[in-house]
Amino acid sequence: MWALIILLFSAMLTLIRLLVGPTIPDRVVALDAMTTTTAGAMVIYGVITKQAVFIDVALVYAVLSYIATLYIARYLVRKRVGMACECEGEAV
Repeated sequence: MWALIILLFSAMLTLIRLLVGPTIPDRVVALDAMTTTTAGAMVIYGVITKQAVFIDVALVYAVLSYIATLYIARYLVRKRVGMACECEGEAV
């Protein structure tokens, strides 16, 4: 039970970073952390209630979240969003 409370606290802090994040990459990282926290909460809830379906759903959710984060990062790199410097001649 304490683990769910700690994950809820972590999710609240991550939500603040998601809303206030100064750059778009910061918000993407916060969104990834939020989905990871949610998957962890699903696993803990599945263990507490002894229902394996929550663990299966959490695994699928985590994999889809990982793939979505990769595509978002690739899009941001191609559009050069949040880049610290303008590097010329660099193949992306």
